[in-house]
Amino acid sequence: MNANVQSTSDYDHGFKAIHDHELPWQDGADNELLSLPKGVEVKVLAHDKAMGRIDMKVRFPAGYVEPEHLHKSWHSICVLKGRMCVAGKDLRPGDYVFGWDALHGPYEYPDGCEVFVVFMGDGIQHQWDADKHAAHAKSWTPETDDGKAAAGTDPS
Repeated sequence: MNANVQSTSDYDHGFKAIHDHELPWQDGADNELLSLPKGVEVKVLAHDKAMGRIDMKVRFPAGYVEPEHLHKSWHSICVLKGRMCVAGKDLRPGDYVFGWDALHGPYEYPDGCEVFVVFMGDGIQHQWDADKHAAHAKSWTPETDDGKAAAGTDPS
């Protein structure tokens, strides 16, 4: 087959209506899509390789820090649950983030977070510096019991 011709199996243009409980969470490290530090979980809702588009939910545990990174795609993110702290903003359910191929982050999830994200482009693999990530000092304070337990500040 000509390398410039897309296979019909690469297209995912069919109508979908999915109950959230129908898709199990997958270990984000196992699916090789995001290439983030361990701990994230994903639900891939749609993946159209021909368009370079992936729709997914991502769940970050309390205390997780997503490294400052870049990737070869843009993303639109809507916070569904919890908190996402980035660029000096404490984002809550309904809040929005857009990023592209410029360095962005780090993102902190002091109380955990669940987001809906659409990636579109040449790849969603995150490129980040492990040493810089390890040296990151968290700047956001957890508010929930789960967040405080993850930070080791749970008074109970």
